[in-house]
Amino acid sequence: MASSSFQPIQGMSDLTTPEIYLWQMVESRSRDVFQRYGFSEIRTPIMEHTKVFVRSLGETTDVVSKEMYSLEDRGGRHLSLRPEGTAGVIRHVGGQGQEAAELRLYYMGPMFRAERPQAGRKRQFHQVGVESLGAPNPASDAECIALQHHLFNEWGLKNFSIRLNTRGLPEDRQAVADGLRAWLRPRLPELCEDCRRRFDLNVLRVLDCKQEACQVIVDQAPPVTEFMSEPARVYLDEVTRLLGKLSIAVTRDPKLVRGLDYYAHTVWEITHPALGAQDAMAGGGRYRVTLGNRVIEGVGFAAGLERVMTALEGEGITAQSLAPGPNVWLVSMGDRAFEENLELLQMLRRHGIACGMDMNGRSMKAQMRVAGKSGAPRVIIRGESELENGTFQLKDMQEGTQEDVTMPELMARLTPLRVQ
Repeated sequence: MASSSFQPIQGMSDLTTPEIYLWQMVESRSRDVFQRYGFSEIRTPIMEHTKVFVRSLGETTDVVSKEMYSLEDRGGRHLSLRPEGTAGVIRHVGGQGQEAAELRLYYMGPMFRAERPQAGRKRQFHQVGVESLGAPNPASDAECIALQHHLFNEWGLKNFSIRLNTRGLPEDRQAVADGLRAWLRPRLPELCEDCRRRFDLNVLRVLDCKQEACQVIVDQAPPVTEFMSEPARVYLDEVTRLLGKLSIAVTRDPKLVRGLDYYAHTVWEITHPALGAQDAMAGGGRYRVTLGNRVIEGVGFAAGLERVMTALEGEGITAQSLAPGPNVWLVSMGDRAFEENLELLQMLRRHGIACGMDMNGRSMKAQMRVAGKSGAPRVIIRGESELENGTFQLKDMQEGTQEDVTMPELMARLTPLRVQ
């Protein structure tokens, strides 16, 4: 069979040891932090009706127009793999009663976008995120940013930066688009092909362009807040003030817009130098989505875990440093000791102690070699004399010392290892 038969689809990856230990750390610490803030988990399907994403993200966004994996099933329904997490959560909330209006939910799992694979960008990627439902409130926005800041610290990240801006009120959108178009119109021939298309369809996306020539032009543009109403600017000022009270440093960036249509008021992005030129690691914002005659409002964020892994490794937090190992290894001298150790192995595991032993009947020398490779700090050795006396030889692998202990003494020595 050709070696390519064993490879996953381009842009998708297997996750296994040792890198999986880093993922497990991020996921477990995320759940812990989210629960402290009163968020509960939601697991939405990875496939939704295409309209779920179109009505939330906007038909002219790159995600919807270029990047979704979509299909038509046997019943003629248009379906898409989820390209992000918020739209599915909003769909779920829209189907609930009024009690869902202030839900606090978190999610983690795979997302899918038909992008050109590159460092930090995969076709199947993973996100962890939260949605805090409720009407616009600067304190809620500040809390959400504080939660994300806390989360990144819990993962071990220090060298990240938070950029902050506003999309303004929904009723400001036309004025912002008109003002930006008026400023860009004389410079339209200098923009890239994508930005000339965006000029009519979604002019704010011009501010997000990564082409160097477009960035030079955008850097000269007036801040979008110039075209917004006074309440929108006051709201952003209050979010900034509250973050200062929480000792969370942010940089106001008037060019930050985040391209999804559902955003209103606060938007932010978190960057990390380990990611290079494409340094965005996470982002979030306040949103407003209309579902029929119902309006869903909230604030949330999502972090791309593949990018988080790169940032963690950039700060020296490696999978190898998190690899779990057995607390103790069992070595058997003889068939009877092997069977007795097999029972002991199961008993120790039921007491929460990670342990292992050789199952292949190797010599004691070979078993000790395996024990050393396992990284276990202690080894239990049993032969005929230990079985007759009801004792255990307990060897400290770091100190090289060895002593006979009884069962109560053995459990007293091993139990502290379990909780370290």
